[in-house]
Amino acid sequence: MGTRGPTPLPHAVLAARGSWRASLARDERTPVPEPGIDDPPEWLDDEARGAWNDLSARLQAMGVLGTIDWHALALYCQLWSRWRQAEEFLARHGDSYIVRDNRGEVRGVKLYPQVKLAGQLAEQLTRLGREFGLSPSARTRVQTIPMPRTPGRLDQFLNRPSREET
Repeated sequence: MGTRGPTPLPHAVLAARGSWRASLARDERTPVPEPGIDDPPEWLDDEARGAWNDLSARLQAMGVLGTIDWHALALYCQLWSRWRQAEEFLARHGDSYIVRDNRGEVRGVKLYPQVKLAGQLAEQLTRLGREFGLSPSARTRVQTIPMPRTPGRLDQFLNRPSREET
């Protein structure tokens, strides 16, 4: 059974409308997985690895991705790769082809199987993308991981003493 009720609005929209719901806190009982994620699995193809590197960085910055999520992210990236391959095939060959009989006469036009495949993969990507909060309305349902902030090289550079202070 799917998620019940209407898709929740983002908190920014609720706040703009002056709704009291914009200030509701997240449930404190929600389990928080260990933040971070490892390198992509070796079995992913090049397109899926590219998606992994892009998405894992963005999802970690959002505080959504935990180490337990690597299976779901790998599945998403593999589906992405297959969808891209189907779309590239359709871009090269078009959506349909002519069917001819034994004498070479045109009998009709058929859709390539990649048309249906691309649609199914896009639907699966959309569903799985909701789990990671990859749309504005989906982000309202996603619980984020509180990430400890450790100063990096940029922070050290920005917080260095100025010449006047030394």
